[in-house]
Amino acid sequence: MRKESRQDATRGLRPAVWTGRATNRFQWIAAAAGAAFMALGITLAVESPWTSGITALVMAVFGCVAVGLLVLFGTLAFVHVEVRVDDRAMEVRCGHMGLPRRTIPLTEVVDADYAPRVTPRHWGGWGYRWRPDGGTAVVVRRGEGLVVRLADGRSFTVTVDGAEGAVASIRGHLRRPAPPQTPTGA
Repeated sequence: MRKESRQDATRGLRPAVWTGRATNRFQWIAAAAGAAFMALGITLAVESPWTSGITALVMAVFGCVAVGLLVLFGTLAFVHVEVRVDDRAMEVRCGHMGLPRRTIPLTEVVDADYAPRVTPRHWGGWGYRWRPDGGTAVVVRRGEGLVVRLADGRSFTVTVDGAEGAVASIRGHLRRPAPPQTPTGA
């Protein structure tokens, strides 16, 4: 927690910005496998005395490098997730490049709930997921998460450490008093 947030918490105020993160170290193993496929493809291209012809060599090299890139970048995108909640929106950023990214304006949020156990099995694996009956989710590991219910009836789930703090922050921002309106002449 940042210093300002700690001071606000001791005064009984909610922090203006809540941030949280979740990490899955297992994804590094899959990323290493992707790098190994790429290395195999490069090794085949450089050192292989293929007697079957150039077409077979090109297909093997291209296949290994393509699979390696897909696995490498697909897993690195979901090694961790960062969630940021301020008075305007909730922003979810994945991986080291921050992609994929989703920003949900709080004007579209009806409520937020704490989910004590979100599992990749429930969503069909790790990553950015969609289910017709469950909405969308960013799942990087098993554990606690945040479920945001949207005005259009859909939901968005994200695994993040300290999800109860995110729920409190979102609910606090949703229940802020309406700005004063100027009376209109009748």
